[in-house]
Amino acid sequence: MHMKPIYCGKVREIYDISDKYLVIVTTDRISAFDHILTEPIKGKGIVLNKISNFWFDKTRNIVSNHIIDDKIENMPTFFQNEFFRDRTVMVEKLNMLPFEFVVRGYLYGSMWKAYENGERFCDTKWPKNYKLAQKLEQPILTPAIKHDIGHDEYVSIEEVASRIGTEMTKQITDICFRLYEECSKYAFSKGLIIADAKFEFGQNRQGELVLADEIFTPDSSRYWDADSYKVGVSPDSFDKQFLRNWLLNNKVNGEFQFDKVPESVLLQTEKLYNECLNRLVS
Repeated sequence: MHMKPIYCGKVREIYDISDKYLVIVTTDRISAFDHILTEPIKGKGIVLNKISNFWFDKTRNIVSNHIIDDKIENMPTFFQNEFFRDRTVMVEKLNMLPFEFVVRGYLYGSMWKAYENGERFCDTKWPKNYKLAQKLEQPILTPAIKHDIGHDEYVSIEEVASRIGTEMTKQITDICFRLYEECSKYAFSKGLIIADAKFEFGQNRQGELVLADEIFTPDSSRYWDADSYKVGVSPDSFDKQFLRNWLLNNKVNGEFQFDKVPESVLLQTEKLYNECLNRLVS
């Protein structure tokens, strides 16, 4: 029996296996600047899947999640193949909310750009004395509407509430901050700073809120090395930033050289992903 995915993303493939369940496979593909590279990062899908499952397991006391099973032996025959091992999960089908929620604990990325230009970011403006990568006094929540094409669009909490109701918005806000606070604390004990984290939610058949997608992976969160972290300096991160930096620094006539990335850069990227997993689960 051959199965075709109903969705192929930059990294994940989703299979519809019944009226209740989906199977999600995390591939080794890597994308940068909205472009999937021809060369994958060996074992990246397994690392992402293991990190996500580790955190899903650790946060069940805060919110229920969509994981049903992570053993290929308990999935349809098509998935009982070594390729799928450790990179595949069976999940509950949910009615997904059209938003993603990013908790930011540090001034970085698009938020830093807005700050430098003196602009508001998601309705927030900070005092003038912040430096790059500085920890915020309080983490903030920045919701965005998910778009299949192009970039997600930031919206206010009020707009979220007008779409899904005040009660559910408050519930999500509380869950996001709790997830970020508890998991950041644990990561810090392992020498990692979680600068920000993205969450997605859906509702099950009973209308209950369920955490979905992936959580606290280096693709959906920014991990920094706590030992080398300094305020005012762009921190060392355990994700594809190393690869992105190579692409930014090696443009030819203004064009990214996606198919010319040296093997050493791919290997170093692989090493960073693995290091993140090893620190967390050691």
